[in-house]
Amino acid sequence: MATFNERPRLLLSAFLMNASSHILGGQWRHPDAQQHRFNELQLWIDLAKQLEDAKFDNLFFADVVGLYGDHEGGWASHVRKGMQVPSHDPMVLLSALAATTQDIGLAMTSSVVQAAPFQFARQISTLDHISNGRVAWNIVTSVLENSHKNFGAAGLTAHDDRYDWADEYVEATYKLWEGSWEDDAVLADKESGIYADPAKVYKINHQGKRYSIEGPHLALPSPQRTPFLFQAGSSARGRQFAAEHAEATFLFAPHPEYVAKQVGKIRELEAAAGRATGDVKVFAGLSFVVGSTEEEAKRKEAEYDEYLDLHAIVAHIGGGIGVDLGGLDLDTPLGDIETEGARGVLEAAIASVPGGKPTIGDLARYRAKAQQISGTPEQIVDEIERWQDAGMDGLNIMNQILPGSYTDFIDGVLPELRKRGLAQTEYAPGTLREKVFGRGARLESTHPAAQYRGAFTEFSAANTEAQLENAR
Repeated sequence: MATFNERPRLLLSAFLMNASSHILGGQWRHPDAQQHRFNELQLWIDLAKQLEDAKFDNLFFADVVGLYGDHEGGWASHVRKGMQVPSHDPMVLLSALAATTQDIGLAMTSSVVQAAPFQFARQISTLDHISNGRVAWNIVTSVLENSHKNFGAAGLTAHDDRYDWADEYVEATYKLWEGSWEDDAVLADKESGIYADPAKVYKINHQGKRYSIEGPHLALPSPQRTPFLFQAGSSARGRQFAAEHAEATFLFAPHPEYVAKQVGKIRELEAAAGRATGDVKVFAGLSFVVGSTEEEAKRKEAEYDEYLDLHAIVAHIGGGIGVDLGGLDLDTPLGDIETEGARGVLEAAIASVPGGKPTIGDLARYRAKAQQISGTPEQIVDEIERWQDAGMDGLNIMNQILPGSYTDFIDGVLPELRKRGLAQTEYAPGTLREKVFGRGARLESTHPAAQYRGAFTEFSAANTEAQLENAR
């Protein structure tokens, strides 16, 4: 039954990857699918403009920097199925989309493994400038052993150690973004010849377990300074990290009850971290099959199922949790698995199956179907409201095909969402952070990054001059 009570609007995000195959393996083979053209810029420009016209809050690009773990004894099946290989760099793509859009947020995944904090902070500041403050960073620690080996490691760093690494990584970037330049440091005074005030630009002199960074930040403070912060880990350690640092967290949630449980934990941790309730927005990953009638929705769902490759999904999940599930019957019980990989994914999979003893096939169907809502627009929005009642703030909408999955949602579901007051009809002005929270462009004072504002005045360029003068 549709309800028309006043509700907060939903945040809408398109869950994408600069690759031919993302979550729902095999769908690139669908006759109408265009994701095999992922290397063509025009595909992404057209999609970004379509989503911006529909007033989506952001494009959310997942990413990996290595192969998933072995499947069927090696990695040939990943290449054969196009299972997130090949994939291209989302930061480079978002640079182009920043120039061809005006309002939609631009979220990208980047692992602590892949770039030194100094270089990454400079790139993000540049992208935030050219997009007028629309950049978001999805902070990940990389669950894939091959990713770590691609950047000089001997193997996969232990789960909790990766989050210790992330703690230092974000600390270093916060220092650069928030503490290296004062807002009024730049004078650009042509008459005096002074571009910036040396008394208001600071080195950060970070010394940590992994990084030694002198500074200063070479980029000017961008509209948001620190980008809007996403985080997608659902393990206990991941939730703790999200509660302390993230402005939005992304869940693979099999049902609303799981959302409610996770949101409850996040809200407790959020409060313990000294942040306000709702400082961390919760997104759930869902896909949709939209029909003008139930019969049409069922027909379209059956058509998608023809192209769904459960073995590709098994390879994706098994590779992420560090277990080769290839060559096993789909009815094989999953059992208890200890892994340094994505623990949260495994916990969510087990929770999705009654009795808590899923088979490998259950695991694949969980990823493909448990997060899929099929029906008429009215039926779909009724179900979305159930997820919202469980504490969900936004949708990270997965696609079967590009651009068709988003076209169907925009044409079918979005009008019903707007009818119920659940989707915006215009963008709020300002940066992504201002659009999402309705407050300032900068992080709140309760966020850990705020402690570095004004923290490095002793290391100003002017102090260096004074020290030299005193030494004479």
